[in-house]
Amino acid sequence: MHYVSTGQGPAVVLIHGLFGNLDNLKNLANALEPHYQVIRVDLPNHGQSQHWKQMDYPKLAQECVNLLSTLAITEAHFVGHSMGGKVAMALALLHPEKVTSLVVADIAPVSYSPRHQKVFAGLTSLPLDSKTTRKTALEHLLAADIDVGTAQFLLKNLQRTDTGFEWKMNLSGLIENYPHIIGWDMPNTSFNKPCFFIRGGESEYVTAEHTDAIMQQFPKVSAKTINGTGHWLHAQKPEIFNRLVVEFIDKHSV
Repeated sequence: MHYVSTGQGPAVVLIHGLFGNLDNLKNLANALEPHYQVIRVDLPNHGQSQHWKQMDYPKLAQECVNLLSTLAITEAHFVGHSMGGKVAMALALLHPEKVTSLVVADIAPVSYSPRHQKVFAGLTSLPLDSKTTRKTALEHLLAADIDVGTAQFLLKNLQRTDTGFEWKMNLSGLIENYPHIIGWDMPNTSFNKPCFFIRGGESEYVTAEHTDAIMQQFPKVSAKTINGTGHWLHAQKPEIFNRLVVEFIDKHSV
């Protein structure tokens, strides 16, 4: 699993969401680096990491365990956004000894209904030949009814080749494993260390109906809503998001 490690001190691992890469939480990394070793990862099928045919949360959690072993780190704080939050939660439930504390940004430990059909349709129908430019690629995604912010985010996955473009991410692998990505097939257990859930006030990813599932699996949870933000809360109000995360990790660092 490709990663970048900066800073020194207790370890903090930052995990991006679906279609993202290790740059997504770089702003938070900058806020943590003065006092922590910050490890930003590209999840499998994303960024510069390997492409997997089969991808589920137990496998992704084990990959995080393997990374800690590679870095000779016994345990770490984990911060995950969206799908990355699910990876971090799975790690905490399956390998609690590896997790000092847990920060989950705008996702709940539940199964979701499909919500990326337009995105997958727009991405798979985008021509990647020599006639394509970044401008025509953006126009294509906008025509597929994808909002401009999401479209620009998705197009960060495009990389130029001799004959046009290709995806950095394993698009076919993500489509094939999408039921696992939106699912939540975890054992009936709980993580009894500090957890912090941060949600966007205008997001539909974490709602009151998810409270019981969160409390059952993460009983030592505290929570915060950042008003005026949606699912991309870390990008929309980075100063507030970063402050909340740093304060929580500071409180629970040895």
